[in-house]
Parts: sequence; C-alpha cells; structure tokens
Amino acid sequence: MLFRSKRNGAAAADVQVDVSDNFGIRKLHFGGDDTQSAMKLADPLDLVLAYTRCAFGFLLLADAPRDALLIGLGGGSIAKWIHAKMPDTRLTVVELHAQVVAVAHSMFFLPPDDERLDVQVGDGSAWVYQMEDASTDLIIMDAYSASGIAEPLATVDFFNACRDKLRADGVLAVNLWGSDKRFGQYRDRLAQAFDSRVLLLPARQKGNIMAFCFKRGFNNPAWAALSERAIKLEAQYGLEFSEFVADLARLNTHNDRKLFI
Repeated sequence: MLFRSKRNGAAAADVQVDVSDNFGIRKLHFGGDDTQSAMKLADPLDLVLAYTRCAFGFLLLADAPRDALLIGLGGGSIAKWIHAKMPDTRLTVVELHAQVVAVAHSMFFLPPDDERLDVQVGDGSAWVYQMEDASTDLIIMDAYSASGIAEPLATVDFFNACRDKLRADGVLAVNLWGSDKRFGQYRDRLAQAFDSRVLLLPARQKGNIMAFCFKRGFNNPAWAALSERAIKLEAQYGLEFSEFVADLARLNTHNDRKLFI
C-alpha cells in the first residue's frame, strides 16, 4: 500500500507504508526499511519487538510517568502498551505522517484519543521546542529509520531542549541502532546534553540499543537493589526486567556491586 502524507496543508516527504501478515504476526514497514512495528494478532498488546520492551527499562530507576511524550508512532506498539498498562499516565504522541496514524488505528488497534491519549500529526522536533519547560516526565524517541535519525531530532540543541522540558526526575529514552556509523556521535551528543547521565540497554533481538538519559543522578545504585526492583516490576508489568538488569552491565560503567549513574 502506498500512502502520501500531507502536513500543514503542504506535501511532506512521501512515505510508503507496507503491512504484512505472516504466522499470526502483523508487521508495518516503511518502503524497503526493516520491520518498524510488529503485532501479535492474538494479543495486540504484546510487545513483539525486543526494543519496544527495552524502552521501559527506565522503570528500573524512575517511577511511571504522569505525563509522557512519544515521538514517532509506527504501528503504535509503545503507545498502546502505555495506554493499557500505565493508567495514571497521560500520553501525547507526535507522528509526522497522517497516514501512519490512520494505519495504526485501522490495522494495529491503536485506540481513539481520550483523556489519556492524544495523537498529533506534526514535526517532533518543533513540538518539543514549543513545549513549556519542566512539563513532562518522559520523552521517548522512536523515530529511527534505515537512514538513521532525522538531523533535527539528533542535534545537541534538540537534546538540550528535551532535557529542559523534563521535570526534575525526567527521562529521555532514545531508540538507537548499534551498528550505525553515527551511533557514537548520537551517544556523545546525548551525554553532552545530560552531563553523561546516560545508560545504554541493548536489546537481545537485532541491534537496537535504548539510550536512557536522566535529568538527575541516582547515586550509583547497587545491583542487588536493581534486581529486587526488577522482580517487582516483572510482577506488575510482565516484562523481562531481570534481563534488563543483566544487560545493563554490557555497555555501562559498573563494578561488581554498583551501576554508575
């Protein structure tokens, strides 16, 4: 299926949205890109792709958000999960292409807007710049494509703006691709904006790496405390938080007792 997006009355870049069903899994692709979203038809809330589960690894250190912003909708996996599993969270989603929003509603069971879900068609970087400072607890960037992150969403100025829009305990979560030649550049820019308070959580599926950027430090939490919290989070949310704790040791500074953040 070919969709052509319109934004603010003008033609935006063409986006080809392909949807396929195989073995009970519905997938969304943008043209020749890899799978952007995947949904189990028998369980539409299940987070099929590992990186979408890793996106919630920040809960090992931070509480569930009151207000959250998601940049990039795709098939709506993350948005649906937040809406269903975090009843006290108000989520705003900003997606560049109106047709992607339409497909998420019609084919991936994204619920209609309500008092806790507001899906907007627009430019994610412009949206962040116009927000009030200290107005959200969580920003998730899921705007990665085969060509990387669009430059307006990857500058130090933009990451500084994200930091400024977060409340004191806020988190910026960014989906990255480990083999991207610009991965080190993205990581360094995030570290610059957040005074090196960045944790990297690699997904066990493919090469996605979630970068969690914290507005404040956490006094180097002990592995034992993180493991104890992971068990409670697994019971609450059903995601593999104990694996997340183990995987944090792969790419972050630590010793045998503590994670340094």
